[in-house]
Amino acid sequence: MDKHFLTPLFSPRSIAVFAGEADDPAAQTYQARALHQALRAQRFAGTLTFVDIHASGTLADLAEAQADLAIIALPPAELAAALEMAGRIKCRAALVIASGIAAAQADELHKIAQRDGIHLLGPNCLGFQRPHLQLNASIAGALSAPGPLGLVSQSGALTASILDWAQKNGVGFSTVVSLGPNASVDMAQVLDFLATDAQTHSIVVYLEGISNARRFMSALRAAANAKPVVVLKAGRKAAGNLAALTHSGTIVGSDDVFDAALRRAGAVRVRSFVALFSAAKCLASRYKAVGRRLAIVTNGGGPGVLAADWISEINLQLACLTSEQAQALQPQLPPLASLSDLIDVSEEAGPAQFKAAVEAAGKARQIDGVLVICSPKIGTDSAAIANVLVDSNRLLGKPLFTCLMGDATVGDARHVLSEAAIPTFRTPEAAVGAFGNIASFYQNQQLLQQTPPPMSDLAKPDVEGARMLIESVLAERRKVLTEMESKALLAAFHIPVTRTILARNVNEAIMIATQLGFPVALKIDSPDISHKSDVQGVALNVVNAVGVRDVYAEMMQTVARLQPEARINGVTVQNMSSQKRGREVCIGLVTDEPFGPVIAFGAGGTMIELINDRAMELPPLNQFLAHRLIARARVAEMLGDWRGAPPIDMEALEQVLLRVSEMVCELPQLREMDINPIIVDETGALAVDARIVVDAAPAAARSYSHLAILPYPSQYEQIWPLRGGGEYTVRPVHPDDASMLQEFVRNLSPESRYFRFVSSMQELPPTLLARFTLIDYDREMALVAVSRELGVGPDGEAVEVERMLGVSRYITNPDRASCEFSLVVADDYKGKGLGSRLMLSIMEFAREKGLTQIEGLVLANNPTMLKLMRGLGFEVKPFPEDADFKLVTQAL
Repeated sequence: MDKHFLTPLFSPRSIAVFAGEADDPAAQTYQARALHQALRAQRFAGTLTFVDIHASGTLADLAEAQADLAIIALPPAELAAALEMAGRIKCRAALVIASGIAAAQADELHKIAQRDGIHLLGPNCLGFQRPHLQLNASIAGALSAPGPLGLVSQSGALTASILDWAQKNGVGFSTVVSLGPNASVDMAQVLDFLATDAQTHSIVVYLEGISNARRFMSALRAAANAKPVVVLKAGRKAAGNLAALTHSGTIVGSDDVFDAALRRAGAVRVRSFVALFSAAKCLASRYKAVGRRLAIVTNGGGPGVLAADWISEINLQLACLTSEQAQALQPQLPPLASLSDLIDVSEEAGPAQFKAAVEAAGKARQIDGVLVICSPKIGTDSAAIANVLVDSNRLLGKPLFTCLMGDATVGDARHVLSEAAIPTFRTPEAAVGAFGNIASFYQNQQLLQQTPPPMSDLAKPDVEGARMLIESVLAERRKVLTEMESKALLAAFHIPVTRTILARNVNEAIMIATQLGFPVALKIDSPDISHKSDVQGVALNVVNAVGVRDVYAEMMQTVARLQPEARINGVTVQNMSSQKRGREVCIGLVTDEPFGPVIAFGAGGTMIELINDRAMELPPLNQFLAHRLIARARVAEMLGDWRGAPPIDMEALEQVLLRVSEMVCELPQLREMDINPIIVDETGALAVDARIVVDAAPAAARSYSHLAILPYPSQYEQIWPLRGGGEYTVRPVHPDDASMLQEFVRNLSPESRYFRFVSSMQELPPTLLARFTLIDYDREMALVAVSRELGVGPDGEAVEVERMLGVSRYITNPDRASCEFSLVVADDYKGKGLGSRLMLSIMEFAREKGLTQIEGLVLANNPTMLKLMRGLGFEVKPFPEDADFKLVTQAL
């Protein structure tokens, strides 16, 4: 039970091959012929049996073999029969290699596999490769060389092309998986396997679309938390989107939203085929970039300027030496060297000068990475320069990239750098882009660690009142809220809005304007008009009663003429904003297929479509995510000191974003929202206008099923009394618990560690520590028991600190109906009721998730745990696969 559920598929010990008669190629499909050749080209590490389903006695001969994996490459009419035979011989996984299988037949195969408990890869795929097992279960080409990269591709043609390219360029793989349309084992499940695969150090993905956003984000976040993930996505533009949808049969979605999803998952996106592997190789080197500041060391001004241009183009920063650092370096360089921006060591520089420049950049704290550009010069020994760079890199402590211009004279230098695993490129732009990928990886990993709750720490909103308002609109068979209704909804979540009153005739408009005080704004109020300015339904700075009268009459006539079918409620009257130096921004909500609701931020006003300034983030947000979202928009440059206006109140703007995040989480009926403009200045933020679209939502959406990323389940925090005095808190784990969990494991007795991990390890390895603390609350749960105790602060003072007392967790099994649990309690807190409470709490959570059974493995020589399980009503029985364990189960 400790192995991944796809182990029988990707690491089988025995394989049954259903691919026609092995000695009669003429009777085989072309896929079967290619598969026979691929499987026999090398010696598989396990048992390989070829099966003819038409031969008598086959089932009896294989009855005792019980192969882990069945590989099927037969004509379409024989696929179902072969898959049923695989089920009868107890295969736990199957690969179907076939093309042109329609969705209906694929569904039939999926049903057979599900009935027999088989994990099915295919049909309509090229198969997979596991080079370290000498297993080529594919028709994508020759077995690739072993290596640390895992490749998952939704395109068979691209898979074959990548393997062909990799042979020429010395790239090796741990795993290669081809996924086609109508796949049963999907992208999310393969990513989940690669995240735990010891042979895989980094993952490259070619993606055309996804079928389930929640499962995809869950698996991608888990994988990216364990190892670098680089994604190349097709369909960035409209034509590509249509082609990808047609080809893969999956949902493509908005490219901007996909960017936001990848950032939040901690993965890196590249835009080209070549960049896919350069990024993977750089990230696999585990460079720890801490920013976007790249210094350029060059012996030629032209290449250096090209690199500097690309730094600006992809929003990096050109890092320079300080005047003091430049003065210290200058005597070690030729007279023509320039250190004003680029570290231009001049064309006279040799190995010693390059070494001095690189080491100076390495010591500079304001520099995050170094790019060395070497152009071939007469008398320049490129190989010698490469050797000194290898020596310098050992103590550099930050990413080093190289660009060797030219070709004929730099081959030996490139070989030296490649042998030392120093990334080297042929063009400055490619080298800068590789550093950009590392910088993005670091920033995206910060986003990955954010696990906000659905509600912020701000004043509690009137959620029920907001729901009643939406239900009343839907009861009238409307979906578009009026401006008055939209502002009421915002006000329920404490978003500041302008005071707005509806006038149903001209006399009411004059009276309201007089009471509010001039100047005022008048806007048409109609559920049928989305953009008021398009029908001249907005008038600003009306300064007196006569103006109100004239504007009201003219506006009603114009709107009636331009949109005669619209229902007109009247005209809203509101004060003009007094924020004279305010900036106009827009906060919105879009609903993406497949990622669901997404929060957008950018410049506001009437020119919003023309300016097209829009940054996006998946909810839920916290202040860190809100701040990053604002910073990504172009309008962010105007929010500080701007043309004599003081900086805006950034905290007020961030709070509006947090409130919008709360709305998105708690109101699944929201489909579109434009709060435009929001006027922000040094005094705060004020929503002047809003448009909201709603629709009915399923009852399950109340549990946040409409979100691609499940919020931190803060509602499950509970305080319990401790037997013998005191109290402790049981709450879901979060990423900040990593150091506390590590300390907890270190302090366990050797026996307790062995009972929990069946290992003598003293502490959790980094990948496992990350895996245990950054979890997807949708498919798993970890509850920690913590108490407040006195500890020692950084200066030796007594401080109150949190201590972890115990952990219970479960992870949902592939059948999505049952789960496997684990439990461990600190040695000095055993016998105080923590184990029972943690188990009861984790079982209650699993029950609420709709799971029907919980199970676990307990060592047979652990009587304390077995006694606890029996006391909680678990059934204890032998574990057939290993006599050292007992299987404990209970229906939920």
